[in-house]
Formats: sequence, structure tokens, C-alpha cells
Amino acid sequence: MKKYIGTAVLLLALAILLPSISVASGQRGGPKGAPPEAIEACAGKSAGDSVEFTGGRGETVEATCQLKDGKLVAVPDNAPQGGGPR
Repeated sequence: MKKYIGTAVLLLALAILLPSISVASGQRGGPKGAPPEAIEACAGKSAGDSVEFTGGRGETVEATCQLKDGKLVAVPDNAPQGGGPR
């Protein structure tokens, strides 16, 4: 019986801690970095080119292609200073 209680306590602790660990490491349940639309918008373009793409809420996003982590991605023109995809 004590063996089952110890196992239950361990499982409960893992269930509580795992979501905290993933949030702390920057994981949000999806791929890290720029959304696919931001990458696709700059396909065949150069850094500094102006592009538009459809955002996650269906809105048109005006952006500029920038090199981020070795990929050319569309960074919204209204992004906060130092913001945008990483």
C-alpha cells in the first residue's frame, strides 16, 4: 500500500511541475520562432523588402523582411523596438 502512495505522490508532483518547466523554458505548445506566414512572406525576397501577410487573426500585416537566426522573416512594421520574431 505504501508503494502505491509513493507512486501517486510522485506522479502528482510531476503533473504539477512539468507545465511550469515548459513555461519557464519558453515553450508555448507550438514551434518556437516566427510563424510560417512570416517566413513564407519573405520567400524570394531580400532583407529590407516590404511585404504583407495574413496574421493569425485574419488581419493584413505590413512587415519588412529581416534576417533573424539565419532565416529571412517578415517583422511587422508596428512591432515594438527590439521585438518581432526571434
